[in-house]
Amino acid sequence: MPLYEFHCLNCDTEFEELVFSQTELPPCPHCSSRNTEKLISRPCRNRQSSGSALDIPSMSSQPSGGCAGCSGGSCATCGH
Repeated sequence: MPLYEFHCLNCDTEFEELVFSQTELPPCPHCSSRNTEKLISRPCRNRQSSGSALDIPSMSSQPSGGCAGCSGGSCATCGH
């Protein structure tokens, strides 16, 4: 059962929930509204590189302009 992050569009609260299906949108624990949306989570990365092909590069290795989707300037995806 995966843990997903959600955002309440009513009260602007972000929360995490364990859900059974990918389409389930749980109510907000703060205001009980069902007006919620699933957020895209950033993958977790092991800080000690093992040198394997599965290592995810750190966000600091991104070009100074940011990720391809934002071109820099306060991007929530890459942190630039």
